Amino acid sequence: MDTTLQDPLIGHVLDGRYRVEARIAVGGMATVYRALDTRLDRVLALKVMHPSLAADASFVDRFIREAKSAARLAHPNVVGVFDQGSDGSYVYLAMEYVEGCTLRDVLRERGALPPRAALEILEAVLAALGAAHLAGLVHRDVKPENVLIGDDGRVKVADFGLVRAVDQQTSASTGAVLGTVSYLAPEQIEHGTADARADVYACGVVLYEMLTGAKPHPGGTPARVIHRRLNEDVPPPSAVVPGLAAALDGLVARTAARDPGLRPADAVGLLAEVRAVREALADEQLDAVPPAAAPDPAAGPDGPPPGSEDRTTVLPRRAPAAPPDAGAPERTSVLPAPAVPRAGRPRGGPRGRRPVAAAVAAVLLLLGVALGVWYINSGQFTRTPGVLSMTEAEAKRAVEEAGLEWRVVREHSETVERGRIVATDPGRGERIRGNGTVTLTVSRGPERVEVPDVAGVPLAEARERLADAGLAPGMVTREFDADVERGSVIRTKPEAGTGRRPGAAVALVVSKGERIEVPDVVGESEGTARQRLTEAGLEVEVAPERVFSEEEAGTVARQSPGEGAVAAEGDTVRLTVSKGPEMVEVPDVDGMGEDEARRVLEDAGFEVKVRRLFFTGTVFDQSVGGGDRAPRGSTITIWVR
Repeated sequence: MDTTLQDPLIGHVLDGRYRVEARIAVGGMATVYRALDTRLDRVLALKVMHPSLAADASFVDRFIREAKSAARLAHPNVVGVFDQGSDGSYVYLAMEYVEGCTLRDVLRERGALPPRAALEILEAVLAALGAAHLAGLVHRDVKPENVLIGDDGRVKVADFGLVRAVDQQTSASTGAVLGTVSYLAPEQIEHGTADARADVYACGVVLYEMLTGAKPHPGGTPARVIHRRLNEDVPPPSAVVPGLAAALDGLVARTAARDPGLRPADAVGLLAEVRAVREALADEQLDAVPPAAAPDPAAGPDGPPPGSEDRTTVLPRRAPAAPPDAGAPERTSVLPAPAVPRAGRPRGGPRGRRPVAAAVAAVLLLLGVALGVWYINSGQFTRTPGVLSMTEAEAKRAVEEAGLEWRVVREHSETVERGRIVATDPGRGERIRGNGTVTLTVSRGPERVEVPDVAGVPLAEARERLADAGLAPGMVTREFDADVERGSVIRTKPEAGTGRRPGAAVALVVSKGERIEVPDVVGESEGTARQRLTEAGLEVEVAPERVFSEEEAGTVARQSPGEGAVAAEGDTVRLTVSKGPEMVEVPDVDGMGEDEARRVLEDAGFEVKVRRLFFTGTVFDQSVGGGDRAPRGSTITIWVR
């Protein structure tokens, strides 16, 4: 779906500075766009509050608090905030643009991660939160959606919109808890309060999800999740992914303990524990490949649907202690009761034969089960060996040693090295006939598309060529270049011939044409100024309103951009024409004291020069007589005796 047809901000220049280029994501409180700062010529992310919330002063305050809080955290793992402002009904934050994806995107696409990858991501998150905790701040909304992973591998924590100072009251004044249900600590749900240990708890849930590919307390609705959160511990991840190291179970248990007193005190303490666990684990434990998880069908490209557990929501401060179904009428079973012969009833006839038939069926069923077990364990079946990440030759040898045949298919993989096994069918440990065939999927390595050479090509055509090559036209920046025609591509980032994954964005650097130094035309007549600028290759725009100035009427009072500025051919210079000096009536100060006369003349808009003949301090003459008119800002001389 083309969002440009539905989103009025795309293509709009916000606050006269930020040109909105594309929508990145939609959240519960705001929409994030990719935008260009036209003043500094840089790409950034623009977070714009939904207009329906901008009328709420508390939400606007929270937005501004995010800017101030994030600006305090100059840390490489924190998304930087550059600016904050408003334009009509739009309230926005201008933030660092991170090209890549979120941790939620990774989990949705890949499911569980190897422990090494999960711990490395967590360490970067904790480094960011540790900086916040040391600064006396609590994030309060840690979740995979707020963990950004750049194309260069950098991990950054975003969205400090719920941040609060540790030593301030942390429950909302309305008695509500703001956050995301799946990652709220029990004390946030019960009491609406949060300190650094609430962020620690959320990190424990995120770690569990990275290790297993699923949330620890799925419930379908926020109420069910809340009930389980308050009454159940986070289970050990090895219960979902057998074979995970016990140290990982212990780390999750300590981090996501229901009692905040049992958790590490803050992200700094937890970071030390995570590093200790990672160093203690063997390589095979860190690199264990978890089973693939199916993608979450409920989550769309812009994030979870409304009402989902992953949305930032407002919840009642006190959650009900009873389970969601408490108070509902008891269900009446519709299953028939077992037949019991009544005393004295004859055992012959149709009714008497039913128990006998049931007994015979049960015996036959038991015999069938026994035969099945014997058949499965009699050597007719075996189990598929584990060969994931092995080389093709190693995997074939392992399959043959298990007495099985193999066949090979090949596919691209972003995560598995070329020539190694991505998957098997049947999967590892599954039963297969003793003479069966295992399909080995061998990695071709990452699929790559070569960036076409579009240097010297007009921008619109260059975009078409990138799309035809299977790539996405990315952000556009502009530079002066006398050798490349204005509006045509100078180069691409990455450069032509570089391999990129299909659908990856390619940035374009477009020529502004030859560099032109803007001439100074202030004080010249409008016609002369227009001619000089046009001859320099510039367009001219004249402001409709004239202004008072020291310049003669009909001449240029000011220009934008001014003298010495650098522009490109075809750029516009705006001229403002002078009405001449503003004439002001001069006060009569004859007979006043020097100080009083100076004050009166300055208040009227004049400069004052004093000449003294004697030292009595009384004005006896002035250069422009009282009641006459003189240009505002001009100098009036007074004589004092």
